[in-house]
Amino acid sequence: MILAGAMLAAVPSATLAQQLSTGTVTTIDRINGTIAVRQTQKDTVGANDGGATEQQFKAAPGLLDSVHAGDKVTFSASEIGGKNTITKINRQ
Repeated sequence: MILAGAMLAAVPSATLAQQLSTGTVTTIDRINGTIAVRQTQKDTVGANDGGATEQQFKAAPGLLDSVHAGDKVTFSASEIGGKNTITKINRQ
């Protein structure tokens, strides 16, 4: 039963990792291996940036080298080691 509960708890994390999000890179800190992305709002109500959220992620150095501040991107992220981590990122 414990194993079944652990497997069910892991399902949302696996699902999150496969969902693509879009946004704009606001800052990149190559020394600390982090990137901040202002995520694009998914609905059209209040289309200004008031609803956009900026979130900080960990990322591998190779991923950080492929984008620059101001780039519009699509990305996948998951929680790895207790930190939100970008696992895939592409410029639009």
